[in-house]
Amino acid sequence: MSIVPAAAQVLAVLRYLARQAAPVPAAAISRDVGLPRSTTYHLLDTLAAEGFVVHLPEERRYGLGVSAFELASGYERQAPLQRLARVPLATLVDRTGHNANLAVLHGREVIYVIEERAPGRAPLVSEVGVRLPAHLTASGRAVLALLPAAQVRAIFPDRSAFVLRHGVGPASLTALRGLLAQVRRRGYATEEGEVTPGLSSVAAPVLDHHAHPIAGVSVTFPGESAGEPERRRIADHVAHTARELTRRVGGVSAVRSGRER
Repeated sequence: MSIVPAAAQVLAVLRYLARQAAPVPAAAISRDVGLPRSTTYHLLDTLAAEGFVVHLPEERRYGLGVSAFELASGYERQAPLQRLARVPLATLVDRTGHNANLAVLHGREVIYVIEERAPGRAPLVSEVGVRLPAHLTASGRAVLALLPAAQVRAIFPDRSAFVLRHGVGPASLTALRGLLAQVRRRGYATEEGEVTPGLSSVAAPVLDHHAHPIAGVSVTFPGESAGEPERRRIADHVAHTARELTRRVGGVSAVRSGRER
């Protein structure tokens, strides 16, 4: 496949700005994206003229513009991830016999965008549109485990960020880091009654073409009645579904080497 260098540079700048917590100086963009300063300024001028970037002259910084928001809104309207995930999640429900969900990270919460309910299973708190603390959910942990350490620190800057629903779960960045390290070693995340007492969940991440986590696939089941073999069976099906969704969105399953934890 032929790559157009200028287009690749523009996309690199936009992706970089999208990952920042606030507008940044042009020098930082040039340095972190790996572009010459002159090229960076030319790209920023063009993007600003088209509304994809806004220049803050008093601060000498650049941030995303309204046109970038319109692109994101178009994605939201078309909901390609939900469309691609519907059949695999329905298959996951058939294979496990339990309710399945797809959730995306938004700040320090996850938003559930798909719920597939198994026959005879009761509805869960994680219905479509519901937000829950990411650090308490299996889906949130699956995504957080593959984010850079600096991004996790920015999401959870202090203890006030750690809301608990039932008095259990990580209540500090140190505790969360330990939990996320376990997720990376296992390849999937778990949650034991931290969202709803008596219910357990297993989740695995869906990755984009940069191996960046964009969503979490989860299955929820009665914890007390599920022994280790059953939990392993569910985890295997969840991981398989996450890999299938990664393939469908054009993602790569291998995590980038050298990423800071």
